[in-house]
Amino acid sequence: MKRISCYIIICLAAGLIACQPKTENKNTVIHDSDASRSVPSPVKATPNPYTAVDVSPMDMAYFPDDYPIVKMGNPQTPPPKARVIYSRPHLQGRKLFVNLQQYGQPWRLGANESTELDLYQDSYIQDKKVSAGRYMIYCIPQPGEWTIVLNSNIDSWGLKPDSTRDVIKFSIPETANNRAVEYFTMIFQKTDPGAELIMAWDDREARLPFRF
Repeated sequence: MKRISCYIIICLAAGLIACQPKTENKNTVIHDSDASRSVPSPVKATPNPYTAVDVSPMDMAYFPDDYPIVKMGNPQTPPPKARVIYSRPHLQGRKLFVNLQQYGQPWRLGANESTELDLYQDSYIQDKKVSAGRYMIYCIPQPGEWTIVLNSNIDSWGLKPDSTRDVIKFSIPETANNRAVEYFTMIFQKTDPGAELIMAWDDREARLPFRF
């Protein structure tokens, strides 16, 4: 009788265990495709209440390069030699001398305000002496050659050149079939006698030589 009772108890215990719900393995990996997840939508930028962001941002280039950063590291750094302040339009699928600019027509070398060249000391450009000061710089491009003009009509918008205020002109070669540049770029590059102001856009490039 005792054996029968023990057998019944064992059977009941086994039945209770079998009826228990199975617990999920804590180490189960859930793949992204197996789970429905809510992905947060990107935050929509609020329009600037003060002024719109310009599509042609303003930039500046110093010689020596990165002069303000160098000066922060060493306050005794001598003054810079030159600086150019300009805006940087971009191609957006267009071609420079097809859709944007015409040969033989004045070009502001940028966008928005007139482009400005600052010389912090008397300098030589193409062996022509130029006094220290602020100048508007613009260009009259021709195939293979650009005429670079320094003008005294600074702090002006766009390009309305008054030839009576032209200070000096330079002719420099234009090269084509260079690596295409989306944003118009002006930058000084060090040379043995001084520096070159590189002007590059699309596949065109021109260089204006300086001696300081």
